[in-house]
Amino acid sequence: MNPEEEGGSNKRKKRVMGRGKIEIKKIENQTARQVTFSKRRNGLIKKTRELAILCDAHIGLIVFSATGKLSEFCSENNKMPQLIDRYLQTNGLRLPDHQDDQAQLYHEMEALRREICNLELHLRPYQGHDLASIPPHELDGLERQLEHSVLKVRERKNELMQQQLENLSRKKRMLEEDNDNMCRWLHEHRAAIEFQQAGIETKPGEYVQFLEQLQYYNNDHQ
Repeated sequence: MNPEEEGGSNKRKKRVMGRGKIEIKKIENQTARQVTFSKRRNGLIKKTRELAILCDAHIGLIVFSATGKLSEFCSENNKMPQLIDRYLQTNGLRLPDHQDDQAQLYHEMEALRREICNLELHLRPYQGHDLASIPPHELDGLERQLEHSVLKVRERKNELMQQQLENLSRKKRMLEEDNDNMCRWLHEHRAAIEFQQAGIETKPGEYVQFLEQLQYYNNDHQ
């Protein structure tokens, strides 16, 4: 075999022995996905460390796994916060300050407290307090507002009372209908009841029919 043929044979062997391309998509098997993540994460950290050493670059790497586990690497030991601050400054960003949140919350609480005090002072004349310092024309307006409010309250009260009266009337009609049905049923079966009270034996079939009708009426009007 000449050198050229030998070289071509080696190339073919390399192509056959070489690893094929892996399609980039989510690995469905959870175990295989976790193993692949662990291997490639270690390789990524290794390449990041080499890049930082070879090129004197400042690199910060943060990785969260699918289960939420954190992995990180910083080219300068224990200086990840400084690197993050540098990134934020470069992009004109800043993390929210806890002290700023407390100050803003305090200002909002003070504003709400002042607003509540003003509302309470505004409501005191409607309760009959602090009327001495109010001019007569404002008292007239206050009186009209109170009369309008009383009128609204009275209308609502009358509406509720009317609804209650209608409900009571409807219940009364239902009770009267039940009473009429009971009287009609008693009138129709008075003879059987009198026979029973007098101790007169009725025919078995008639007595059973009487009990069935009584049970039917009770079930229908419960």
